[in-house]
Amino acid sequence: MRLRRPVAGLASLTIALGLAACGSDDSSSDSGSSESTGSTSASTITVPEAIKGKGSLKIAADASYAPNEFIEPGGKDIVGMDVDLGKAIGEKLGLKVEFENATFDAIIPGLAAAKYDLGMSSFTDTKEREQTVDFVTYFSAGTSFFVKSDGGPAVASLEDLCGKKVAVQKGTTQADDVQAQAKKCKLTALVYPDQNAANLALKSDRADVSLADSPVAAYQVKQSAGAFKLSGEAYGTAPYGIAIPKDSGLADPVLEAVKALIADGSYTKILEQWGVEAGAITDPVINGAES
Repeated sequence: MRLRRPVAGLASLTIALGLAACGSDDSSSDSGSSESTGSTSASTITVPEAIKGKGSLKIAADASYAPNEFIEPGGKDIVGMDVDLGKAIGEKLGLKVEFENATFDAIIPGLAAAKYDLGMSSFTDTKEREQTVDFVTYFSAGTSFFVKSDGGPAVASLEDLCGKKVAVQKGTTQADDVQAQAKKCKLTALVYPDQNAANLALKSDRADVSLADSPVAAYQVKQSAGAFKLSGEAYGTAPYGIAIPKDSGLADPVLEAVKALIADGSYTKILEQWGVEAGAITDPVINGAES
């Protein structure tokens, strides 16, 4: 999963700023949005009057995490599993949906400032995050290691990162895990603003290994034309959650929409289209953090 939560002190390790803007202080990128016409027919799910009045949902996503949320080469719109699910949720609620590309670190503050209505960016539902926002769970994933196919090290655990250069994305639990491991043994953490930059570090031999959510790591390997391979088994399975401002009145209707998508088969179909059906869940809940 995109195991993400606020991280302090990452600069204490070797920090390499990547090429893209995902980890910058800007609240959004210059390009990348995805709008759905949605369904304007009456919904059986009650939504807050303020949302109903404007007739749309603005959803923030950090579009650097294929296949969950990303911009295809040469494209402008955000696509991915989260985007398709978000649009389907909008249809169940009778609302149009607009996805906006935002830096990950800006999404939660943007929700608090009422800039966005929802955040769908492979967030892991954690107890720490539940203090700030509510979550509706909708997926489950772990963390996977991936390395270069030609000469890449065998990595099956965090202990195997010792002595290696490790590329991770800023603000993720993968970054937390690597920093915690660095206190136990010597390694170099290369922390990038987005996963694309971390991938480039691995490809260019600046890093020995990278970590990402299991569906994302598998997708990077698939798209690498044989340059990358998975190493070891995934670890740390936990739920993804749709981030929702507290007291917004949206948690219950979003939960009902996700349940409806599961019941009518749309949910499974979307996951299958993106090859991530292994992460399907059957019982979404509000604030289902395991740790």
